[in-house]
Amino acid sequence: MPTQTEEVKPSDLQKAAMDLASDSKSSSEGQTTIWPERELPELLRDLSEEELKSLEKKLIKKVDLRMLPTMILIYIMNYLDRNAIGSARLGGLEKDLGLTGNEFQHRLLEILHPDVGLCNHPSTEHHADNHGNYQGILCACSGATHSFGGLLATRFFLGFVEAAFYPGCLATLSSWYVRKELGVRTGLFYSGSMLSGAFSGLIAAGITNGMDGARGLLAWRWLFIIEGSLTVAIALGAFFVLPDFPANTKWLTDQERQLAMWRMEVDAAGEEDWTSSSSQPIFDGFKMILVDPINWILVVLVYGAASSISINSFFPTVVASLGKDRITTLLLTSPPYLLACIVCAAVSWNADRMNERYWHTVAPLACSLVGFIISSATTGIGPRYFGAMIMLPGIYTGFNMSMVWTANTIYRPTAKRAAAVAFNNAFSTLSGIYGSYLYPNNATPRFVLAFSVNAAMALMAIVAATVLHFVLKRENKKLGMREQEAEAVGQAQLIGKGFRYVI
Repeated sequence: MPTQTEEVKPSDLQKAAMDLASDSKSSSEGQTTIWPERELPELLRDLSEEELKSLEKKLIKKVDLRMLPTMILIYIMNYLDRNAIGSARLGGLEKDLGLTGNEFQHRLLEILHPDVGLCNHPSTEHHADNHGNYQGILCACSGATHSFGGLLATRFFLGFVEAAFYPGCLATLSSWYVRKELGVRTGLFYSGSMLSGAFSGLIAAGITNGMDGARGLLAWRWLFIIEGSLTVAIALGAFFVLPDFPANTKWLTDQERQLAMWRMEVDAAGEEDWTSSSSQPIFDGFKMILVDPINWILVVLVYGAASSISINSFFPTVVASLGKDRITTLLLTSPPYLLACIVCAAVSWNADRMNERYWHTVAPLACSLVGFIISSATTGIGPRYFGAMIMLPGIYTGFNMSMVWTANTIYRPTAKRAAAVAFNNAFSTLSGIYGSYLYPNNATPRFVLAFSVNAAMALMAIVAATVLHFVLKRENKKLGMREQEAEAVGQAQLIGKGFRYVI
């Protein structure tokens, strides 16, 4: 250990944190700074630079291998269960249940539960697998319904359960990864929703073509039963794999646990991270976001970006308007989702690499805007399918980046971050109320109203992102001035020193 008169040689982790300071002084505002005099936890102080570097790599790899594949797999099943209704519609659900008029649209009125339950019990280990079990059971029950009322009940409770899954996982990811690591991992996690879109068409094509009438059940019923049962099996296994929060994850060593918590404290410029749900009452977090003007800008951004996601349940119907047979239609739904998965992962990775959020949010939203305009302006098969190919990557990537930006901006206190992620996501689901009525069968092939509304919402999100960009830029200047004033009066250990918003 060096004495007070010796020059302290920072570890690799410390140097990486200090690099954030130089980055913020150059072209990238938004990185967190650590001051050299901030000490490592006691269990880590005797480690050499190479040992600390090796320990951090081991920690990140261990968390990555446990968390990301499991979350992605559950999220794939989450979206398969949610969007199976669109494929079931092509498989004869409406005819079999005798649905008339707007009853299919009424089915989609899943008024999603505000994610308060998630925030009161913020444990990924139980949150993810419990929600997976519930949604799998409810999805399977959808295959046993024989009336509009039964279908409405199962889909309502499915929406109630699913509402908390995404923000819960995002809140947990942001409790393990520093801000410069969060974007790419959130993008990889969110890619599960796009992979499910690609797989759903292939799975539905196989089931509707090969199991129609098996054991006396129509194919659309088998679709719900098979996907729901698979979700339950995966969720049961997830209980033994997913980590909890850094402070109470049992399969970490003491050194790894200390390092995991210290990394998050460093990234928050000195504020301790969440250690228990009782230490930071979540309702205090809700009170903080309700009076925070920046979060209301984020609400508008997330709402606008999410408004078009209702197209998921109707995408097979939109593709069917190209005039192909049922199996071809289901197969044609896959390529746009595969492209969306690739684009979302690539944009998220580049956003972290460049430590930038604005253009990585606005550019995808602009692509979705162009896709909506093309699809509503022409009846040509080629142009309309091209519109579908660019609208889905834009929708998913824009929404993902808006949620990452939320977690990066409302970063501390942790209760406030969890409340912001939950509230903003829950508020955005309100768009599903009117979104369900934008895709009636008589609106084919152009769906002018639906695509016009979606385009307007994408434009609103772009405007909100632009406002947020300039507001955060102004806030970063204020933070810099505050630090200069603090240094002038000798407050070198100012909590929050070096923190900048990611813009």
